[in-house]
Amino acid sequence: MQVIITDTWLAKTRAFHLSGLKLIGFFIACAFALMLASAFMYHWIFLKGAREGWPIIGTLVRIVVKDEFAQRDRFLKENIEVLARRTGEMQAKLRQLESLGERVSSLAGMPKPDFQTPPGSGGALVLSHDLSLEELARLVEAVDGSTNAEVDWLTAVESRLVEQKVKKMMIPTQQPVAQANLGSLFGWRIDPITAQSALHTGLDFSAAVGTPIVAAAGGGVVTQEFHPQYGNMVEIDHGNALISRYAHASKVYVKKGDLVKRGQHIADVGTSGRSTGPHLHFEVLVNGVPQDPQRFLNAGSRIAAVK
Repeated sequence: MQVIITDTWLAKTRAFHLSGLKLIGFFIACAFALMLASAFMYHWIFLKGAREGWPIIGTLVRIVVKDEFAQRDRFLKENIEVLARRTGEMQAKLRQLESLGERVSSLAGMPKPDFQTPPGSGGALVLSHDLSLEELARLVEAVDGSTNAEVDWLTAVESRLVEQKVKKMMIPTQQPVAQANLGSLFGWRIDPITAQSALHTGLDFSAAVGTPIVAAAGGGVVTQEFHPQYGNMVEIDHGNALISRYAHASKVYVKKGDLVKRGQHIADVGTSGRSTGPHLHFEVLVNGVPQDPQRFLNAGSRIAAVK
């Protein structure tokens, strides 16, 4: 490209030859000069007019600032709504944790600690700064994850405690007759009818006819019948091949197939069957083999004393 400049005063003509690279450099230089001029105009005119309140420029500034504030308000509102939802979810999880804590404390037999009063805290202030929305969101996310882990852990603990409590409730450790005199013990004795040495396979609780008999543990009734020797008899299966037997009853209030709970009234003391007087004959069998019921009742007494 060739550019010719003619000076009429000096009667001179000068020609410039511009290559492609020179032309591109010329346009870049012009663009850069235009940018500098625009920056200068913005600084000296727009900003000066905004500070001094020039009518037109002041109006433009207010429009621009108003739009920026509107965008900032929308951004804050959206983030506040998100944090509000997360806070609501965390409040629900905290209520779930509180309920779980109460149930676990009750199962464990421990008083629930007071979490209303926050623990004391303090220390030197080092490199503090205001929390940003991003930092606050990360903090909420971390607390939410920790809450989920606590809920899962407490749920597992509750399941284990319930399982242990059920197992304890299925062991015949409760006294079957309240305030009864203990007669014959488990073991060899002189039979009261034949006057011969014989094995006594249970415990005899002497009580008046009609005294309530309760289940020593929860389970299912597997036998309810009249036995020639045991009289009116009830047998309760507690699982794990563990059965308790209640004999010589005058009345029976359960039948085969019933599910009974610990301490439930199942019969009344009587003298039916092979008996010399009103009493309850109480047996505990493991795999069909009679065990000393006193060991189970003593274990129940120790548990009650600990509680």
